[in-house]
Amino acid sequence: MERRRSPKENSLTLISRRILASSLVLAFTATIAWAGPERLSSELQAARPTGKVDVIVRYKSPLSEAHHRRMANMGGSLRRSFEGIQSAHYSIPRSALKALAEDPDVEYVSPDRPVTGMLDITRGAVHAEIENALGFTGKGIGVAVIDSGIADMPEFHNGWNSRIVFSASFVGGGASDAYGHGTHVAGIVGSNGSGGVYIGMAPGANLINLRALDANGNGTDSSVIQAIFTAIILKNQYNIRVLNLSLGRPVFEPASKDPLCLAVEAAWRAGIVVVVSAGNGGRDNSQGTNGYGTITAPGNDPYVITVGAMNTKGTTDRRDDVITTYTSKGPTAFDSYAKPDIVAPGNKIVSTLPAGLTLSNEYPQNQVSPDFFSLSGTSMATPVVSGAAALLLQKNPNLTPDQVKARLMRNATKNFPAFTVTFDPTTNATYTDYYDVFTVGAGYLDIRAAMDDTVLSSGWALSPTAVLNPTNHQILLSGVDGQNVVWGENVVWGANVVWGAGNVHGNNMVWGGNVIAGPAKVILNNVVWGANVVWAAGAPLSDLTQIVGEP
Repeated sequence: MERRRSPKENSLTLISRRILASSLVLAFTATIAWAGPERLSSELQAARPTGKVDVIVRYKSPLSEAHHRRMANMGGSLRRSFEGIQSAHYSIPRSALKALAEDPDVEYVSPDRPVTGMLDITRGAVHAEIENALGFTGKGIGVAVIDSGIADMPEFHNGWNSRIVFSASFVGGGASDAYGHGTHVAGIVGSNGSGGVYIGMAPGANLINLRALDANGNGTDSSVIQAIFTAIILKNQYNIRVLNLSLGRPVFEPASKDPLCLAVEAAWRAGIVVVVSAGNGGRDNSQGTNGYGTITAPGNDPYVITVGAMNTKGTTDRRDDVITTYTSKGPTAFDSYAKPDIVAPGNKIVSTLPAGLTLSNEYPQNQVSPDFFSLSGTSMATPVVSGAAALLLQKNPNLTPDQVKARLMRNATKNFPAFTVTFDPTTNATYTDYYDVFTVGAGYLDIRAAMDDTVLSSGWALSPTAVLNPTNHQILLSGVDGQNVVWGENVVWGANVVWGAGNVHGNNMVWGGNVIAGPAKVILNNVVWGANVVWAAGAPLSDLTQIVGEP
């Protein structure tokens, strides 16, 4: 289904601009003015007209040789074509940007931006081991892992046969993992436990290894987009039903213009459940937002399942679990979508990662055994949800991506405290986290409850837009473009979701310069996460938790 929307101009968008200003690191200082700059991203508008730049150009019509010839006449050269989103990756002289912006067939131009990567206890915490024991292991379901590659290990075999059924690299070299991040993520999805007790969420699932990050964990928009379209092409051949993206970058424009977001929406339209990490910016208070508004792309897209990270405290008992201080919080920049959608274990997760790779060499203290390693971040929480989606799809193969998203969110645990306080002995900093909709989304993943659910939702499961009424200080959640989004019987995103009037107070917050200081009551009538839940907001700088984790 085609979607076109303009960014909502309400006071929530103020945070978008504030966060964007802190995220951009421009290599150019001179600004050039010309007609049609709205077709260029902010970075390209500020580009000095010397040298070349790699760009992703989206056209208003399907890609053709005429487009490529016009680019060649401007001195540009084609790198990759992305027919599914009417876009192409070119290298072009910066001096040609003016002419490119004035091409009437050009919809939008953005740079080819850099992208980076962000269990026994884990399975128990979300109740996956019960479903595994009942025979639900993700068998027959293909999970595409777009990451730094997957190292071939016994944990990814079924007898003599490897469950890594396809591999390709989009960053040069082979598809095996030299960094370690992708292998760790793949283990959380589908390690079979042959090396000990560390079993993944879906130990019977097939893995499609699409390497888009290099030996240092770095990639680009174009490498990730090419991997996404490869997954779409291979969907039927390998029954790819889930796409895991434990990676991201800052948000530079509305999701409707971002090429990464357009690509994940193409996967959604193809019937693939897309699961994306929220980001690790929850401690970032550089703009006085206490970590709010730090969701990364493509986790800012309303069609995907965006995942935040919980800390299990090293036990399977969920009662002591708390939100991590580093998990990124919504609303999203530009669009003000309520994100994340759900949270799952992501702190100090032990998974597959053999010695000798970049991460194991740089952080030897995290090596638990020769083939297992501990990592923290929303990158680790994301494959927990991908594995859960694989179990649901094994049991119910006809579920759509929207029905999977709705079922996971509807059955997520809503039992949280109003807030928790975490002391970091490394930095001597204390962080207070509130359990609001922009921090924990619909709640804490519970795959057993989701597997027992028989309600089939209808309509789209788009993440809603948060809208602040400056007159009465109510925060409403509404459907994208003002349309209600139906999740199931009597479960609707709509204007009946209110962040209570009179509860917005405090200093320096997310929108309009004011923080929501808690506790604040959120009235939730007929919504995914229940009724009359008490939530609040407030929060805290460092992404080192990706490696070291929290106390």
